[in-house]
Amino acid sequence: MKIVIINYGAGNIQSIKFAIQRLGYEAVLSDDAEEIKGADKVIFPGVGEAGSAMKKLRSTGLDKLIPTLKQPVLGICLGMQLMCNYCEEGNTQGLGIFDVDVVKFSNKVKVPQIGWNQIGNLNSELFKGIAEKEYMYLVHSFYVPLNEEAIATTEYGIKYASALQKDNFYGVQFHPEKSSKAGEQILKNFLEI
Repeated sequence: MKIVIINYGAGNIQSIKFAIQRLGYEAVLSDDAEEIKGADKVIFPGVGEAGSAMKKLRSTGLDKLIPTLKQPVLGICLGMQLMCNYCEEGNTQGLGIFDVDVVKFSNKVKVPQIGWNQIGNLNSELFKGIAEKEYMYLVHSFYVPLNEEAIATTEYGIKYASALQKDNFYGVQFHPEKSSKAGEQILKNFLEI
């Protein structure tokens, strides 16, 4: 199986690569369109600021490529947010895969949300073997409101979508590569889709 982690300079890609290795697979880091198109599974990570991350995607043409992919694609954290229509952070147009906008947490909660929080309302093969209310590791100041494409929710001041799915595209707000055994199970489930 060929696994490609999209390398566009905005990601915690080494820890994802190591998590995949612990599962017994190898992953390639790449920004090459042909290599990404030829992968069996694609992981779209992201850490950092939405506006500068989208600028990097546009400069390489990956903003046009990613929405056309036909194999399973997993967006992680900022990767998932960039797959949405729009992000308030940096007034950023996203890839438009998920039909929802990303908004900033209110000042009623400590921002960013950093640390462990529960995921619930699990509704996807991505969560096979994952308990309702399992803890995952999150670091984010912006969130995806509840919507029809939500396959998991989390509460932090409000209930929001902590995972999304549409066709072959999956997104998780949390970091499965930093979420212990349960996070590795989610990565394993994605690789087995």
